[in-house]
Amino acid sequence: MIAILVSGALALTVSLLGTPLFIRFLVRRNYGQFIRQDGPTAHFTKRGTPTMGGVVIIVATLVGYVFANMVTGNMPSASGLLLLFLMVGLGVVGFLDDFIKISRQRSLGLSPAWKIVGQGVIGVAFSVLVLQFPNARFRTPASMEISFTRDVGLDLAFAGATVGLILFVIWANFLITAWSNAVNLTDGLDGLATGASMFVFGAYTLVTFWQVNQSCQLLASAGPSCYEVRDPRDLSIVAAAIVGACFGFLWWNASPAKIFMGDTGALALGGALAGMTILTRTEILGAIIGGLFVLIILSDVIQIGFFKATGRRVFKMAPLHHHFELMGWGEVTIVIRFWIIAALCACLGLGVFYAEWFTG
Repeated sequence: MIAILVSGALALTVSLLGTPLFIRFLVRRNYGQFIRQDGPTAHFTKRGTPTMGGVVIIVATLVGYVFANMVTGNMPSASGLLLLFLMVGLGVVGFLDDFIKISRQRSLGLSPAWKIVGQGVIGVAFSVLVLQFPNARFRTPASMEISFTRDVGLDLAFAGATVGLILFVIWANFLITAWSNAVNLTDGLDGLATGASMFVFGAYTLVTFWQVNQSCQLLASAGPSCYEVRDPRDLSIVAAAIVGACFGFLWWNASPAKIFMGDTGALALGGALAGMTILTRTEILGAIIGGLFVLIILSDVIQIGFFKATGRRVFKMAPLHHHFELMGWGEVTIVIRFWIIAALCACLGLGVFYAEWFTG
C-alpha cells in the first residue's frame, strides 16, 4: 500500500511541477500544435498551444514507479517493466508523429503506414516477451488464454504452441492498436483524454490491489476465486503512477489548455491500458472500464463505415465529442459530461469485477 501511495504522489508532484517547465521549454522553441483544417472552427484559436506534453506524463510515471520500488526495497518485476516498455515505446512513436507535425508545420505527422509499423514493432516485441520470464511458480506475465475478469479457458494454443503464439500476437496487437487509437481519438478537447485516463487507471489501481490480496501465489490463504496474475503489486504501482501523472498534467491541460499531451501521451496511455488489460487477465473487462474510449472509437468506425456504404453521415462530425460541439454544446460541458460517462464505466467495470469474485 505504501508503494502505491508513494508512486502516485511522486508522479503527481513531478507532473504538476514539471509541466510548466516543459511548457516554457516548448514555447522557447515554438513547438506548438497545428490544427486540422476540417475540424471545428472553434479549435483554430488553439493553434500554437505547446504539444508533446505526454513526455511529462511518461517521465512522471517512470519516476513514480522507480522511487516507489526503491522506498519499499523491492525489485521491479517483469510485468511492470514490460508494461512500461510498451508505454514508452508507443510514446516514442507518438513523439515522432508530434515532432514531424511541428518541424514541417502541418497538422499531419507520421503517415498511417509508418505509424502502424511503429505500433506493430513495439506490439510484437511486447507480445512475445510477456510470454517469457516465468517466476518461481512458473507463471509468465501473460497467458495465451482470452480473459474477462480472469482467463476464461479459451486457450489460443489449442492448435499447438506455434499457432498459439501467432494467434496471441495478433490478439495482443489488436488490443494495443485499438486502445492506443481510442485514446488518441479521445484527445480532441482540453482535458478530455487526461481526465478519462485518470478514472480508468484509478479503477485498475483498485483491480490490481485486489488481485494482490487474492493472489493464487499466496498459497496459505488463496481461496477458490484467487487470481493467477504474476505481478499484481507492481502493476498497481504503475497504475497509481499513471493516475498521479495524469492528475498533475490535468492542472495545465484543463480548459483552456496550456499544453496538449499530443500523440506522445495519447499513444503511451493507450498502450499502457492495453498492456494493463493483458497483464491483469482482464482483456474484455477493460472494454467496460474504458467504456468511454470504446464509445468514441466506435463513433469513428460507424461514421466511416456508414459514409462509405451510403455516402451519408451518422454524426455531424466524428469522433463523437466533435458531433456535440457542432450541436452547440460548450467544450467544458462536453468534457465534464464525458468524464461522468468515463467514471460510470469505470465503476461498472469494478462492480462486474467484484461481482465475479463474490459469486465465484
